[in-house]
Formats: sequence, C-alpha cells, structure tokens
Amino acid sequence: MIDIKLIRENPDLVKENIKKKFQDHKLSLVDEVIELDKKNREATLKGDNLRSSRNSLSSQIGVLMKNGDKEQAEQIKKQVQEINQELEENEKLEEKYSEEIKSRMLKIPNIMDPSVPIGKDDSENVEVERFGEPVVPSYEVPYHADIITALGGLDKESAGRTSGVGFYYLLGNVARLHEAVLAYARDYMINNGFTYAIPPFMIRSDVVTGVMSFEEMDAMMYKIEGEDLFLIGTSEHSMIGKYKDQIIKKDSLPVKMTSYSPCFRKEIGSHGLEERGLYRLHQFEKQEMIVICEPEDSMDFYNKMWKLTVDFFRSMNVPVRQLECCSGDLADLKVKSCDVEAWSPRQQKYYEVGSCSNLSDAQARRLGIRAKGEKGNYYLHTLNNTVIASPRGLIAVIENNYNEDGSVTIPEVLRPYMGGLEKMEPVKN
Repeated sequence: MIDIKLIRENPDLVKENIKKKFQDHKLSLVDEVIELDKKNREATLKGDNLRSSRNSLSSQIGVLMKNGDKEQAEQIKKQVQEINQELEENEKLEEKYSEEIKSRMLKIPNIMDPSVPIGKDDSENVEVERFGEPVVPSYEVPYHADIITALGGLDKESAGRTSGVGFYYLLGNVARLHEAVLAYARDYMINNGFTYAIPPFMIRSDVVTGVMSFEEMDAMMYKIEGEDLFLIGTSEHSMIGKYKDQIIKKDSLPVKMTSYSPCFRKEIGSHGLEERGLYRLHQFEKQEMIVICEPEDSMDFYNKMWKLTVDFFRSMNVPVRQLECCSGDLADLKVKSCDVEAWSPRQQKYYEVGSCSNLSDAQARRLGIRAKGEKGNYYLHTLNNTVIASPRGLIAVIENNYNEDGSVTIPEVLRPYMGGLEKMEPVKN
C-alpha cells in the first residue's frame, strides 16, 4: 500500500505506474481515492470543530451551575447533546470514508523501481546473468519422476488414494536427500548471518491481507473452515507478520531471518497440477529468508539476497540464471523482483526455483511495522527470497547430478546430511 500523500500530490505518477503494469482498469481507483480523501478530510475537520465547540460549551455548564443559572446551563446541555448526535453521525461518515479509501488503496499497485523492465507478462522477463555452464550430457536424462521412481523414491499413486492429485510420498534415500537439501539450506543461511526460525504454519486474515494482494490470496491460500486462519503458502507470510504493529529499535536493524515451513497452495490457474511430476503441487517444503531494514538499505539487501540463492545452487552443481521480472509480471506490492532459475538438462531450458522481492514499505504500511527516528516513527522496508523450495529444487539437484547408468551423484555439500552416502543407485525390481 502506497502513501496516500503520493496520490494527493502526484496522482499522474501513480496512474503512469498503473499503466506500465498494464492494469488500466485500476486507473479510476486513483480519482476515487482523491475524491473520497477530500470528503474524509472535510468530515475530519468538521468533527474537530464539533468537538472543540462541545468542549467549550461543556466548560460553561459547571460555571453556570455554580452561579445558580440552571436554566442557561440546561440550554447549553441541550446544545451539547445535539452536537453529540451530530458528531456521532459524522464519525460514522469518517469511518465509512476511511474504509472505502483503504479498500481502494489496497488495490493500487506499489510504485515500481525505475530499473524494472516494461513488459506485459512473464514472457517478457529479462535474463540478466548466467552462473555456471548449462550442460547437456551425451546420454538421455529421463523425466524426473521416472528417475526418482527408479531410485525407489516416489509413490504418487498412494498419495492419490489418500489425498488426491497434487500430493506425493517420497521414500528412502530420495526422501532423505529432500531433507538433506533443506537442512543444508538452513545451515547455509545461518552461516551467512541469518537467525533460524520455525514459524506458525497458519496465520490470521489480517496478516494475510498485510503481506499480499487479494488476487494472490484467492489464488493461493487454503482457508480453515469456521476459523479466522489460513494455511501459509510460504513462511515469509508468518515471518513478516511476526512484526505486525511493532516499533523495532534502530539498533536491532536489520532483521535478518531464515525460516523453514511446509507450504500449502491451491495452485489455481493456467499452470495446473502435475499428475506424475513434482514441479507444481499442493504441498511442499521451503527454506525462506526475510529482511526488515532501513529504507536506504533495501536495494543493497535485495542484491545480496538473490545472490545467496545463486551461490547455494551452484554449490550443488546446478547452473542457474537470474531473470528480472518485468512490470506486468510484478505483483502489486513489489517494487522490484527477480527469479533464480535452474538449468534442466532434460528439458534443455531453465525453470524457476526461487524468487527475490523488494516490497519497500508496502507490507510495513499494511502491518504497521515501524522504527522510531529523530523526526518520529517511520515505516521500514521488507524483503523476501527463496533459499530453496523442495521437491522443485530437488529436481534440479537430481537432474544435474544424474549419471548415464541411472545413478545420481550426491553433491559433496549434502553428503554429511546423508550419512556420507556419495551416490544413489537405482533399485532393482
């Protein structure tokens, strides 16, 4: 959510930003907010004047009663009652205007960073840099579900019986590798100065609307029936929500945390769910990182955070690239975002394994996350980035370490988490 002062003082800038995001249907929201804000400020001024008049009249009542002028005191009491009635109606009007303003402000996208490339959708995202040589081996790399099945590590048929499409059983050494990747991600982030956390896996609606747009919420999150609770789609939601309505001490900044959680997503949309594979699912696990920092430091942290993900995958022999998200692919709360994509030697193309986002003060405004400065309280900036989401990230590790004989070499950094195991061999039927 942007500062309403920006809409008052520079509505053309806000409208131009909306156009660059190809959301022209939201242009009318700016004019509606301006008109409602004008009415709200008039109502607020009227309320202040009414309260001032009431206080002035109320102070006279005691003097008149003390002087024995009860008739005049009763007349003033009557005036005070009339003011109270008028004030009650005015306060309802103020509340109505405030709610209508907020409902519109929540839909107006954040102001993008000038460096964001202009494009209609993810097809116009821009490759920035590659890390590691994308190798296409001389032998065929099978579909990842077939590799994992041959290793005795996948049972989606049973998961279909227990839970339906979009769920899975991981088994044996593959299940162990899945957890090894997450454990390594945890230690990797701790070693890079982040505090480890395991957050709540359910959050209330006021936290949900604080961290994401309504469109994202409807497409992603599962609601707990009969309760004001949602299953998290990523631990970033509960980690940022941890600081809701808090004033963080300046000497505690920056807040740098890394968190583990299971994640649950509806995955509604054009992509759909995979019947056989492990790429798009209702349930997965994730190691995340978040930063809450001074506004002037957020872009520096943004660049440090996505590079951490790059180095993490490179340490497991996975070539990756950074892809800059264009304006049309940028979620409304974000000012800048990029994807880290892993190389798939089977598909001979890259696919997303992580996403890094700078949201400036958008989430902080919605959630009331502030610091106290010399000139008063101010909103901080929030950022988030994926370390790894697995099994999606696991696919990249398996494909890029797959051998011609069907075995998978375990990256050296993961072997301590696998009891020293160096290679996973196909299971003989």
